[in-house]
Amino acid sequence: MSLPTDEQIRALHERFAPTKGAFELVYTHCQIICEVAEQLLGRYPVPLDTALVRAGSLLHDIGVYRLYNDAGQLDHGTYVRHGILGHTMLRELGFPELVNRFCSHHTGVGLTRDDVVRQGLPLPVRDYTADTVEEQLVMYADKFHSKTTPPTFLTASSFAASVRRFGDDKVDRFAAMVKTFGEPDLVSLSHRYRQPLV
Repeated sequence: MSLPTDEQIRALHERFAPTKGAFELVYTHCQIICEVAEQLLGRYPVPLDTALVRAGSLLHDIGVYRLYNDAGQLDHGTYVRHGILGHTMLRELGFPELVNRFCSHHTGVGLTRDDVVRQGLPLPVRDYTADTVEEQLVMYADKFHSKTTPPTFLTASSFAASVRRFGDDKVDRFAAMVKTFGEPDLVSLSHRYRQPLV
């Protein structure tokens, strides 16, 4: 199967979103992450697969829809599962593994087998780290926007401060990504989407 088009990806979001509000929250977030990733593409010294980055960005959070209950409320308690849920959804639809992995390998700055065990996460015990540069870029871009209420853009320093509670190694891993890809222009995105930058 070839990479899905933007139109096919939007149709998937519309198909799986349980409510209009869920669609607007998740799909808009995915569009923003795609824009952040595309800003940063040119900063990597070797050309990357831009179509794959785009598809991965637009699909990375599709599993979030599986965490909504019948009343339209999101299950925040098991939110960490959204990645593997999305991976499974796409696999069942026949998508290639290189696309599916963007769902299960973008959480935080990468979840290791040790993280899963130590934090008692409701995930199969294995590594969920970004292995390709394209996966790393989407994971990194995802750190600059949050689907909180209201949705917000996060600076690199804001995200670094929030990830510190998981250990200095996570801060160091994020700092290495900042060095590799640089920081995006969030001010213009914040204005255009009318969402705060913190």
